[in-house]
Amino acid sequence: MATSSDSTTAPTVPLSRPLLNQLVYGHIYSASVRAVAVHRVADRLAGGSRTAEQLAEDCGLHADALRRVLRLLTMHGLFTQDEKGAFGLTEAGRPLRTDVAGSQHAAALFLTGDMLRRSADGIPDTVRTGATPFEETHGLPFFGHLAASPEARELFDAAMAAQSGRVVDLIAGSYAFPARGTVIDVGGGRGGLLRAVLGRQPALTGVLFDRPETVRDHVLDTGDLRGRWSVAGGDFFTEVPSGGDLYLLKNILHDWDDADCLRILAAIRAAAVPGKRLLVVDAVLPDNGDSHPAVELDMIMLMMVRGRERTAAEFEGLLTRSGFRLHRILRTPSLPSIIEAEAV
Repeated sequence: MATSSDSTTAPTVPLSRPLLNQLVYGHIYSASVRAVAVHRVADRLAGGSRTAEQLAEDCGLHADALRRVLRLLTMHGLFTQDEKGAFGLTEAGRPLRTDVAGSQHAAALFLTGDMLRRSADGIPDTVRTGATPFEETHGLPFFGHLAASPEARELFDAAMAAQSGRVVDLIAGSYAFPARGTVIDVGGGRGGLLRAVLGRQPALTGVLFDRPETVRDHVLDTGDLRGRWSVAGGDFFTEVPSGGDLYLLKNILHDWDDADCLRILAAIRAAAVPGKRLLVVDAVLPDNGDSHPAVELDMIMLMMVRGRERTAAEFEGLLTRSGFRLHRILRTPSLPSIIEAEAV
């Protein structure tokens, strides 16, 4: 009989890591997610569980290395592994597929890609200098980089559309949009939110306004919206379409510093008749510093652009200085809130 001194039983180890360890391993988790996204491993599991060897053969990968990556992601709930070693997708991992509604494949590629990774590496310098890491590592501002790189712009637009697609219906359902009139979506991307708003009010019309190269790929050309929309390309720092009964500004102000936000709001105020409404759709941070999911988003703003997430008081200050009066802030079932203001 084996004694305690010569036992071959493996020592018991804790099954959970201290918080600090979880945080410092974070880059390994994101790199592993990127690996399965790049090689579209989740698509290969659409028909059911498969072994690492089967997946590797289909994807042209190294079976043992793939198994180890999938084992890590299984531990974090994206995949399952059965008693025969075959891997399957969980509900949490399903959005990594490219062929499902609500796919987050493009968002996963963007958020784990070179642009964010190199910017994150610059945070130690940023806390010393205040400089934007992206500009320091890429040599020009983020949106300038997108303008110069069609491939980067396409990935960014696809990632934003993927993430926005999960929340536009929640936002559209959280506000009593008018039955008639014209909604102008400023910086509205491909038009996901405008489509959701118009879909709820059959007599409402809309204008999608964004960069010309972005609105070219709009999603408004559907049968139920025929004749009720138009698109316009331009620069929201200088001029936006006039004639709106309600202006939308979703996830725009957080991309910019206060000076640029005031320029955007001034352009909208110049186009808006007094009494017309503006809806700023953005996360609103607590004034007291309480924990909030938008704090993570604020770090991305710190890394990538000169913007930031803001408190209610900070939004009110921007609106007041731009000729708007804040009416109320409505929470939605998603991360952004709806900040309702009126042109004065």
